[in-house]
Amino acid sequence: MPPRHILIVNARKVTQPVFVIGAPHSGAESVGRALKISPGFHVTIGQHAVLQAVYAFARRPSLYSGRGEAAAAVMRDAFAQGWQVNPTSCLECAAQCRSAAGLRPREVGPCVEQRDLSRFGDASPDLSYCAEALVAAFPDAQIVQVVRDGRDTVAAMLGDPVAMSWFRPSIANVETEFPNPFYGVEDETDRLTWGDLSPAGKCALRWRGAIRLAARLRKNLPEGQLKTLRYEDMARNPGGTAAILTDFTGAPIAAPSPPNQGRSKTQASAWRRDLTLGQVADIEKVAAEELRRLGYT
Repeated sequence: MPPRHILIVNARKVTQPVFVIGAPHSGAESVGRALKISPGFHVTIGQHAVLQAVYAFARRPSLYSGRGEAAAAVMRDAFAQGWQVNPTSCLECAAQCRSAAGLRPREVGPCVEQRDLSRFGDASPDLSYCAEALVAAFPDAQIVQVVRDGRDTVAAMLGDPVAMSWFRPSIANVETEFPNPFYGVEDETDRLTWGDLSPAGKCALRWRGAIRLAARLRKNLPEGQLKTLRYEDMARNPGGTAAILTDFTGAPIAAPSPPNQGRSKTQASAWRRDLTLGQVADIEKVAAEELRRLGYT
């Protein structure tokens, strides 16, 4: 294990921070919301300082290739800033973070009592794609991976303008950054077929990439440092999921619930209603192996 650095935030030593990873619309935010309202936890979701580091490394892995310690230092600095608690710190938080904290639109915060603060965590979007740098920064981190049926994930992504904005030609950097884990482009075949993929196929490639990244991460972590949850199990049995998270983190965790979205975007197997046969075929062409391996048949 790499040498452990001591990070102090608001006079608290950061130990065993909990990070929630998963493909877009996998349900990672639901776990983040549950952690955020659990006693003693300060969990951020989409903090600006954190997202800057996340997207820098997620979209340009060449930035930290061969520079592990430098990348780890950047991640630690980002979280040191993002986890700061002061009377007006919540004013700079992302909408989903404020919503998870139960803050009213004009409420300044803070969303956590410093005297009760003992644990930190984050469930920012796309954290999966810089998990390597994250673990280098916090070797004792506890990682929660949320897995969801790739077809439901793609259906939700297709209906999300923010998720789809990453595929605009002016933003997608598949040609200049290769391989490109953010877009799931791993080899020359992926790169050559990228331009001809449908939107559903490109979303499926991102889902597949997140699944493969987590599988590789698990192999490189000590046993018991990464816990995988299924979105479908979480939706059916929130209390059981809370018990699993409590056992994993060693702290009482609230039951997760989906964010306030339309029913079709959060319901398991909604893809059967929301996707066309052609879209399903495009998804399976890209990610059939992962769907089968995870039992989504």
